Amino acid sequence: MSVKYAILGLLHYRNMHGYEIKGHIERHFGHMWTINYGQLYPNLKSMQEEGLITLADVSPSDLGGPHKKLYAITANGREAFVSWLESEDISPMVLRDPFLMRFIFFGFSSKEQAVKIIDHQIKMYEEQYTRRTQHLERWRRRGPYVRLVAELGVEFNQMYVKWLKRARREILDGGADEAKATRMELLLPEE
Repeated sequence: MSVKYAILGLLHYRNMHGYEIKGHIERHFGHMWTINYGQLYPNLKSMQEEGLITLADVSPSDLGGPHKKLYAITANGREAFVSWLESEDISPMVLRDPFLMRFIFFGFSSKEQAVKIIDHQIKMYEEQYTRRTQHLERWRRRGPYVRLVAELGVEFNQMYVKWLKRARREILDGGADEAKATRMELLLPEE
């Protein structure tokens, strides 16, 4: 999924400012997709140039910064979005998680530091689980597609916290240290 289609999808619900779009993606699609301002605003500009979105309103910022731009989807944007929805070009899921990349190399650090970072992840995902379960009823009212993805997010949180806690126990029990050499050999086999 590209940023472009996430933006078009959100603009189907209502007109939004760039920071609102980013906030929605982070809060509601965080388990599927991430975005930063360096991706968002260039995409908004090119989508406007392509005629997929338009400025519905431009108003001065409350804090004296850049003007606030309210974006709306155009008929061409709706058509492009429907074409994307109906296309069969779907890639397999890719999980890009900086924590998991770091986790692979924990064997080169101290057990205490690894557990500290894992504890932080557990806390973060438990908080995310609480937020997601609090919003489930609202998502259920949005129809089966939104509900099913919301439930996937909740189930993912449950599974991930369970895995994190198991990894933590294994590291504290020493099993992770015993497997260190094997893990490193799997990552970089001898030539």
